[in-house]
Amino acid sequence: MLVSPDEKAPIARLLAFLEQGERIAHDCAKAQSALTTDSEARAFLCRQARQEAGHALIFQGAIAWLAPKHLGGSPHLPAMEEYRALLHDALIREDLVETFLAEQVILEGLGEVILTRIEQGLAKRGAPFGRLRRILLQQEEAHHGFGCRQLERAVALGEADVPSLQRRARPYLALTDAIILTLSDLFDTIREDASAWAAEVREFLPKWLKEQPAAISLQDCGPTAERWRL
Repeated sequence: MLVSPDEKAPIARLLAFLEQGERIAHDCAKAQSALTTDSEARAFLCRQARQEAGHALIFQGAIAWLAPKHLGGSPHLPAMEEYRALLHDALIREDLVETFLAEQVILEGLGEVILTRIEQGLAKRGAPFGRLRRILLQQEEAHHGFGCRQLERAVALGEADVPSLQRRARPYLALTDAIILTLSDLFDTIREDASAWAAEVREFLPKWLKEQPAAISLQDCGPTAERWRL
């Protein structure tokens, strides 16, 4: 693998952030599965929780291979802890709609962007286990698509509306901006275009989170929204 010595620690720290995100996603999906009354959604969420736990182990292995001293650590991201606290509060309130918005749509979207950029860098450097990395990314895409589907369903049933979802999204989006600002330095260190991946974060969000459309459409959630049952 063509990773220079000065790149190993920054890549390991990015993977440590992703591992942290996977653990948040695991805990959230597990809690969501206990809250939902929809059997199909419960089955998906249980599967997601297992997958997120597996992803965290994969990242742990990659960190140990690249830079063992960073194993068990993560970038100092107070915004990530604030995000976790907001999400935990929504779970305590049993507000499933907000948790789908915060975890599957926004946080998974952020993770998907970062993972995609890391994947491009690893592929460029001839990293091994390409098929495993592609499977992991496909699963993250499915989680994101599932969240879009759940929000569309909530609006159709009158359980939520676009303006209220946009309002609830604002504090989470503000925290992702803070996370991006911190992580961009790590991308600069490994000579990746931080501005390019930062711009992509908003592209992974449904258009209705950025605009004022008449209704939510799966077409606005990106190409993976229909694949959430995978």
